[in-house]
Amino acid sequence: MLKSTLILLTSTVISTTAFAASSNAPEGVQDTFSWSGGYIGINAGYAGGNVKLTDNEDGEESQKFNSSGFIGGVQAGYNWQFNKAIIGLETDFQASGIKADLNIFNDTHLKNKVQWFGTLRARLGYLPTERIMVYATGGAAYGKVKTGVSYSEFSEENVSASKTKWGYAVGAGAEYALSNNWTFKTEYLYTDLGKAKLSFIQDGEKITLKNKSNFHTVRVGLNYKF
Repeated sequence: MLKSTLILLTSTVISTTAFAASSNAPEGVQDTFSWSGGYIGINAGYAGGNVKLTDNEDGEESQKFNSSGFIGGVQAGYNWQFNKAIIGLETDFQASGIKADLNIFNDTHLKNKVQWFGTLRARLGYLPTERIMVYATGGAAYGKVKTGVSYSEFSEENVSASKTKWGYAVGAGAEYALSNNWTFKTEYLYTDLGKAKLSFIQDGEKITLKNKSNFHTVRVGLNYKF
């Protein structure tokens, strides 16, 4: 519900802006903007989701806890325009502050952090007006997930493991051409980086846990089109 509301609200704002801009254009001047071509850009946003904690022995889900944090990064891509349809490819790389902390045994804390992630996605777009594109997107995702156990909430991890994981990302967005070279976009993505495993000793007993990292991202971006 939240993601749908955000996308709808952003699309409405962009549509209103585009209408105002076209209303102020001199009469007789035809807009000839084309989406075809390459672009690079920057983005920033916020991400959050659930980390699912599973006991490796019986495979039953034991607990869920929330993860969240700011993200920011760069993207690059290429679009092909066919009348009102757009087909594109985009890759991005994100610095991430997405993290979570769960008290699992007395003062023992499980800490989970997505240190960085990126995606390689296809985009399928439609042009309701010449300078506004709405699109769906999906493809591969990858990222480095660090899982650690500490024996105090404020201490560093006493036992930790980090691994680059692969998964997938799907989402939707809207993009508005500010000029013939600059575009502004808003985007929602759901990213699943799969499971990570961590083993440690607690009171003389070996404990093996699996945790699954998936999260929702809402971000804005600015692109320069070549």
